[in-house]
Amino acid sequence: MASPAGADRAGGPAAGRPQAAEDEEVDDLYKRSTGDPVTDGLLRDIRKEERSHSLAVQEIRSGGDAGTDGDGPHAAGNGAPFNPAPLALPGTRARLDRILGREKWHRTGGGWISGAIYGANDGLAAVFGIVAGVSGATGGSNAVLTAGLAGAIASALSMATGAFLAERSEGEVAAANVERERQEIAEHPEEEKEELSLFYQLKGIDEQTANELAERMSKHPDAMLQTLSAEEFGARTDGGGNAAEAAMAAGVSTGLGALVPVIPFMITTGTVAIIAAAIVSLVAHFMVGAAKSLVTLRSWWSAGLEMTLAGVIVGGATYLVGLALPG
Repeated sequence: MASPAGADRAGGPAAGRPQAAEDEEVDDLYKRSTGDPVTDGLLRDIRKEERSHSLAVQEIRSGGDAGTDGDGPHAAGNGAPFNPAPLALPGTRARLDRILGREKWHRTGGGWISGAIYGANDGLAAVFGIVAGVSGATGGSNAVLTAGLAGAIASALSMATGAFLAERSEGEVAAANVERERQEIAEHPEEEKEELSLFYQLKGIDEQTANELAERMSKHPDAMLQTLSAEEFGARTDGGGNAAEAAMAAGVSTGLGALVPVIPFMITTGTVAIIAAAIVSLVAHFMVGAAKSLVTLRSWWSAGLEMTLAGVIVGGATYLVGLALPG
């Protein structure tokens, strides 16, 4: 059964139209329900195939060379001599970026965003405990402001330096592991090729195909190094994260979170300041907890309530400890 999009590509009346218009027509046609589940399923499969063809045509029009693909006449296993070609078509990176751009959750899955959220979490919880404890011991005197500001500065600097050193250490360890793996590939190529094949087999690929993939990958040492590094110890060959960015995100967010419980004591003292500090701190606890939903699978209200409960426990416990201590 020839599809309308296929007719266009064959040079029919619609030939030469923009690719976007063709895609819209195919989408509109194959999304309509026929009332028959079997037919609808078949049309969905055809739509997927048409989309794949559309991407291939776009790639060719943008300058890609289909002859370099692994399914071409020089592919290994078809009887013709193997011709080591680039593992990726020109433009493959752009196509992958388009797909990843649609999957917006990648953008908040880690990096400085998660570091900032957890930094604010730590700063807020730690200094809220300090403020509550000193408030209980002194009745909300000016000492709370001094202790709170000192705690906020200490927390921010501690988190920033800790994040910087952790990120740098992780990068150094990863770089050392990658370099050792590079030496292994150079000194024991057959063993590393077998290792790569076994990794592929563990993913469900049959042994023959896995061996062919490993053989082809061995023709490209950098790609083989990247794959083995990721499989063995989850390392990236591009250097990983940015230590300065991690330090900045952790330090600034921790400092901002830590200042929240202190703000009321910048304005007043006594019972009014204690109550105001408790209210703004618990609200901030909820907001920081809800923000965790950006980097986790938790619902925002569940994460927010959990963080608020933690704040109540921390603040209440430290306040009682403060009451038991001499002012």
